[in-house]
This record gives sequence, structure tokens and C-alpha cells, in this order.
Amino acid sequence: MSFNIALTGLSAAQKDLDVTANNIANVNTTGFKESRAEFADVYAASVFSSGKTKNGDGAQTTNVAQQFHQGSLKFTNNSLDLAITGEGYFAMAEEFGSQDYAYTRAGAFKLNKDNFIVDAQGNFLQGFPVDPSTGDNTSVSLSTASAIQIPDASGSPRATTNVYSSFNLDSRVDPPTLTFDPTVSASYNSSTSTTVYDSLGEPHVMQYFFVKTDAAVTGNSNEWQIYATLDQKPFTAAGVVQAAPYAPVQTIRFDSSGLPFQTNGAANTGTTFNPLALPGGTGAGLSTLLTNGATFPSSVTMNWRDEANTSNKLPTQYASRFEVKALEQDGATVGRLAGLDIGADGKIVASYSNGDTSFLGQVAMVRFPNSQGLQQVGNTAWKKSLTSGEPIAGEPGSGTLGSVNSSALEQSNVNLTNELVDLISAQRNFQANSRALEVNSTLQQSILQIR
Repeated sequence: MSFNIALTGLSAAQKDLDVTANNIANVNTTGFKESRAEFADVYAASVFSSGKTKNGDGAQTTNVAQQFHQGSLKFTNNSLDLAITGEGYFAMAEEFGSQDYAYTRAGAFKLNKDNFIVDAQGNFLQGFPVDPSTGDNTSVSLSTASAIQIPDASGSPRATTNVYSSFNLDSRVDPPTLTFDPTVSASYNSSTSTTVYDSLGEPHVMQYFFVKTDAAVTGNSNEWQIYATLDQKPFTAAGVVQAAPYAPVQTIRFDSSGLPFQTNGAANTGTTFNPLALPGGTGAGLSTLLTNGATFPSSVTMNWRDEANTSNKLPTQYASRFEVKALEQDGATVGRLAGLDIGADGKIVASYSNGDTSFLGQVAMVRFPNSQGLQQVGNTAWKKSLTSGEPIAGEPGSGTLGSVNSSALEQSNVNLTNELVDLISAQRNFQANSRALEVNSTLQQSILQIR
């Protein structure tokens, strides 16, 4: 019996050594979680034996339990490197479209040849669908999660439909003495320009010229005429090219306090001028000025304000130099991926060279009722089991789920100092049980030699 007891002790000590050695071997493995060998004694007795004199029957390994406490973070220069702070796992699929998920905390991700986010084994990182403009997610269920792809272009170009312009015109300037001509700077007081885009995404320069009218002719000293050109071609309020003498596309007027005054017969609202809609469409309006086969699919509206209609950015006419307060438009050419940002909530935002930004998805986060019940499958990944419970998906940073750190990796949670101490302890236990076997062998040898 003592042989068997010593053998169980050797087996337990060997298991302790194996577990400790595995922890030490993975001290630099990203996302690795250390294990702990747990033991129990063996005791067997019949109903007729005396419990007072019964000794134990040795030791056994009851469990090799992984410890899922947080590992330290290592910061990198790769925005696709992700670390979880707190509870949770990334969901990975071995094949595109598969719902047979593995779960990991190793966030060393990269792009494959099709621009999907994958790990070193080619498994696809899963994400929730979101609204491209607002980033609002539409579902946080694993059944709707899919592989996250990073497009290298922002898609089709957007033709300009709105231009926003706000400015201050200098009330001190004198009206020009020359008839307006866009090629003669003395024929206008101020000018500014912006880039607009047609249906093919090709840029065109739209320039505005501000000419103060002669009060002796118009009877108003606060009136201005606005002329415009597209790629140096003067056009009318109908959006068609015109020849000299040129007509203004709009006339604006300010009140005595320098604020906008409506010129369409309405009362002075002190807010802004009426917008100017320049017609577009195939073979009409501004489209007739293009020579590349493109069009402006709809009207291009000139809004004399900033896009947010901010009160302190209204057009004004003060005794101050000409100043452009706002000048922007809503068109875009085809852009290439310029940057990628992943927030603490797991939302992936792509920035493009044309100034566009787009939400691509949200990294799916999963937790389990019992993490220690997860089944190890290698490559620092686990799968659900009967004892782990079903995966519970959610947004990073919500409820008990942790947050995502971009450009960071979670290091192994192995404490090397503790493991070396445990290694020495396991070695001593092994030696002690080996000594017990040797003593038993010596005693039996002595008995066999009795004559």
C-alpha cells in the first residue's frame, strides 16, 4: 500500500511540475492565462473498517484550473493590436461566415489579403454591424456578428449639392469704377473660392466675386453684387455660362448694423440671405459647364452661412477687412484609406484621404458565467463547454464587460517569480515522494533477506 501512496504523490508532484513548466514556457505569450494544479487526498474505507485507524490512500489531481486575472498591457505602434481591460473575450471564426466561434484575449490582429481583420492563424475577428454615419449599432447578438473588413476606398464619389459660405465684407471700400470682369482684379472688391465635385468625383474650382454697388446708382450704400465662375467660366443664376457684360448671380444687402437684409421683399430678419439654388442635371444648369462627361445630378445650393448655422458666423458688413468665416461643401472624390482608429467602445472608424470618415463596425465582446469552465483549444483560445455556460455578447465597456485598448496587447499574467518558487516546491515534493519509494523498497528488501 505504501508503494501506491508514494506513486500517487509522485504523480501529483509531476503534474505540479508540468503545470508550472507550462506557465514558465508561456511567460511571453500574448493573452496567455496561467494555470494552477489543484489536488485532493484519496481516502477509501468499507463500512466494516475502523475509521479511527484508517490512513489515507495518497493524492490525486482534481483540476488544472486556469486563472483569468488581468495581465499587464504592452503598448505598440499597430492600431490593430487590441487589449481588453476587464472581463471579456474576442470572438473568432475559423472560416468566413462560420458561427463556430473560439474566444481569445490575444489581440495581435492584422489584415489578410482581402482586408479582413484576422489573427496569426487566419481566424476572423467578429464585429457587430453599425450605422456608417453615426456608429450606432443595430444588434449586439452573436448571431448577427460578422467578420470585420477594412475597405481601402470610401466608395463612390459624392457630387456637391450644398456649398456653405460666410464672410465679412468691408463696409469702408469704394465701389469699383470698372465693369466686372473676373480677369481684372480692379473690377471687384473681394473674392474667394472653393472646390466642388461632379458626379465622377472630379474637382472643379468655384470662385465668388463681391462687388460693392454705387449708392448714387442703386440708392443703397450697403448693397453688394455676387458674381461666380466655375473653372474660370462665368455663369448666371440659372447655372449656364455667360459672356460679357456679366450679370450677378445674386444681389445682397445689409442693414445699418451690418447684418443681412433680405432682398426678396421680406422684412429684415437679421439672420441670413436667401440661399441660391444653381440648377443641375443632365444637360442643364451647371452641368453644361462640364466637359468631362460628368454632371451635377441635382442643384448646387449656395448657403450664405456655415453648415451648423452658427449665429456668430453669419455674413456681415462691418468696418473691417474682408474675412472668410466659413467655406465648406458636402461633395467628395474617391478617397483612399488614410487612418484607422478603434475606440474604447470597440467602434472602428476609418479616415480617408478625401476627408471622409466612416464607422466600419464594432468589435464584439463576449463573457461567460464561468470562465474556468471554458475548454482550451490551443493558440491561446477557448471554446464554450457545458460548465462554462453560454456566451453573453455585448458592447465593450457596457455592463460587466471590459473596454478595448487600441495599439496595446495584454501580456501573459504569469508571475515568473512565483512560478520559480512553485517549481522548487514541486521539485522538493517529487524528491520526498521518491525518497518514500526508496524507503519502502529498502524495507521490503530487508524482509526478503530474512532467513
